[in-house]
Amino acid sequence: MPLQNRVTPTGEIVADPSRGLLIGNRGCLHGQGHTLGVSRWRSKLWICCLLDFKGVQRDPMPPGRWTALFFLDEATALAAGHRPCGYCRRGDFLAFAGAWRAARDLPRRPWAAEMDTALHRERTDRSRRKLSYLAPAGELPDGVMVRDGGEPGLLIGGQVRPWSFHGYGAPAPADPAGRVEVLTPPSIVAAITAGYRPLVHPSALAGSPPAGLSPAGIGARVRAHN
Repeated sequence: MPLQNRVTPTGEIVADPSRGLLIGNRGCLHGQGHTLGVSRWRSKLWICCLLDFKGVQRDPMPPGRWTALFFLDEATALAAGHRPCGYCRRGDFLAFAGAWRAARDLPRRPWAAEMDTALHRERTDRSRRKLSYLAPAGELPDGVMVRDGGEPGLLIGGQVRPWSFHGYGAPAPADPAGRVEVLTPPSIVAAITAGYRPLVHPSALAGSPPAGLSPAGIGARVRAHN
């Protein structure tokens, strides 16, 4: 039986045999028997990390320490409200913080805790429900996760690719003037618009890759188009 530690773009944590490109953390969410309790986070520090870092073997659910969470790709993690880890993904963290600074015209690069506090306000409401908002698809950058009358999908190249734990499906055109439900928190959307390039699953490139995409190892980096 797969563990309950796979994360959807809406931030839900479910059981699925897939693994994904990134691992993450919100604190220790499980109890005995590797079963999750009621809580879906234990701190405001929600990060996404490399699956393999310096060859360290990790227990996905060590008692009382942390619960490993898995994401299809970084676009999924960002939509759920996670940010790049400042330790194992130092370069990505600095790029993300730099884009955050540029988007907000800040005098200095923000501290991790400052971004975590801001993101926590944008992730969930007091009832712990996922927060989202409506925006015209044409005003959003590539790499944002949206929902347009159905399941989550990746906005890329003027199209929406349906999301699943195993990859993205065939793209459908996005009406630039049509309003879509944006799952990615506003501050992260702003950082992507300002130049941060999230890692996406290779299936996002299936068919004819849109302009601005280039292969990058196991996935690809997507460039904001506006």
